[in-house]
Amino acid sequence: MLRCMRTTLSLDPDVAAMLDAEQKRAGEPYKKVVNAALRAGLHKMNAPRRKTAPFQTKPVKLGRCLVGSIDDVAEVLAVGEGESFS
Repeated sequence: MLRCMRTTLSLDPDVAAMLDAEQKRAGEPYKKVVNAALRAGLHKMNAPRRKTAPFQTKPVKLGRCLVGSIDDVAEVLAVGEGESFS
C-alpha cells in the first residue's frame, strides 16, 4: 500500500504563481491543488501519443529566374525593388 509522502519542492516562480492563482480560484487547500495539478500533468505526460504524418510541402512552379545569378546581391535587390539594373 502506498502512503503519503512528505517532501520539499523548489518551484519556479511562474509555476508557484499559477498554483497560487488556482488555489485562490478553487478555494481548496494548497496541498490538494498541487496534487491535482501533478496528477493531471502526469496523466497527460503518460497518455499514448497519436502518431501524425510528417509535414510535407507541395512544389510550386515559380517561373523563370528574373536575375542572372542570385549570387549578385545588388542585381537581386535592384530587380526586387523594380529598378533597372545594367
